[in-house]
Amino acid sequence: MSFIDLKHLTILFVEDEQSIRDALVSAIEDEFARVITAKDGEEGFKKFKKYKPDIVVTDISMPVMDGLDMARAIKEISKDTPIIILSAFSERERLIKAIDVKVDKYLIKPIDLEELMQTINEEAKVNFVVGDILEIGQGYHFDKGKRALIYEDKIIPLTKKELLFITLLVKNLGTYVTHEDLKKSVWLNKGVSDAAVRTFIKRVREKTDKSFIKNVPGLGYKIGL
Repeated sequence: MSFIDLKHLTILFVEDEQSIRDALVSAIEDEFARVITAKDGEEGFKKFKKYKPDIVVTDISMPVMDGLDMARAIKEISKDTPIIILSAFSERERLIKAIDVKVDKYLIKPIDLEELMQTINEEAKVNFVVGDILEIGQGYHFDKGKRALIYEDKIIPLTKKELLFITLLVKNLGTYVTHEDLKKSVWLNKGVSDAAVRTFIKRVREKTDKSFIKNVPGLGYKIGL
């Protein structure tokens, strides 16, 4: 099987059993740009809206909101986000419900790590294929497969945080990213100061140009089309 580079992707893993959650994150976290976790469907849905992960992996049977109800809520606002369901159940009723929710894959527990990574890789190849290049204006393009910013056929070297920021801007093309969303997505709300954010934006502009990232006064930032 051929694999694509997953290191530019953010994955959300939702599982109520902490031991399973911690073990899986420890096993796969080096394969991705970021692995975000949640302990139930309600928290998972909130974190999905906050961090906009590329792929969701979730258990079914959880308190507060189960995985299928969370998957349905996610698909209502982001129908193209791949969702992989993990469950100890194999009953016909749950399989039918999973199909109805339009989840992308259904894997039976106990989790086989190799099978899970192969499944994630397959979904990444379908949804983030190399060559899926988006024109974003002013001579800039964004390769959704490589997660790369390109200017006049040359890839602009970006740090992990800079790449997360550009990816967030591209996902919100035509609108803007708020200061709050920027801090949540890039710094995970880890007490970053406004001055540090401004310095960060300045560095990105130095790698592109002043007009590429436009300041929306009092609101946030957007790609200056």
